[in-house]
Amino acid sequence: MREFSKFFGFAFSALLPLVNPLGDALMFLGIVGAAPSAIYRMLAKKIAIGTTIFLLTIEAVGTALLKFFGISVPVMQVAGGFALAAMGWSLLNENESDQNSKQTQVGAGLRELEQKVFYPLIFPITAGPGCIVVMVTLSAHASTQGLLPAIIAHAGIVTAVVLLSVGVYYAYAYAPAITARVSPQTAHGVLRVIAFVLLCIGIQITWNGVAAMLKTLL
Repeated sequence: MREFSKFFGFAFSALLPLVNPLGDALMFLGIVGAAPSAIYRMLAKKIAIGTTIFLLTIEAVGTALLKFFGISVPVMQVAGGFALAAMGWSLLNENESDQNSKQTQVGAGLRELEQKVFYPLIFPITAGPGCIVVMVTLSAHASTQGLLPAIIAHAGIVTAVVLLSVGVYYAYAYAPAITARVSPQTAHGVLRVIAFVLLCIGIQITWNGVAAMLKTLL
């Protein structure tokens, strides 16, 4: 149970600010636009299930893929951190007029919305490059344990992913109700804060990778 709680805590605390269900619900609301509540629930269910499958697939094969392509975990941290920081910087500098025009354009039909379930709703909005870095890093760390501790550690990671996906479902399914009392100015300010946090997380992940590479050189 010690390994389970340890890796559950690692995974949940590391993924929560990256997945950020409540914050991403604002982006989800902007993409879907005016739609019946049934469509929100249907899309939220597909995104939650898809996010679980996506993250657990990365957790299962991420380390093997890195070894196959000869990519080290620090390099993955640097690249993923750069990508996350770039996403945060782009959102931070997005004009309010750009967001308004975006919201008017995305009130599309159900088929078009379903085509957006994986990209961009699952990746990179819900589970972005930072989540991939976290899952690969945790998988590599958990796999260094003995057989039984490794199984328990991976079970902790899986539980954290499932719990976060449940949070994603409820945040996305009831996004209109959650944001109904939030003014556009407040929502705009929250998005700016979230974008800044994404930028900081990306820089932190990049720095962790650079520090790990410097240690190997020294």
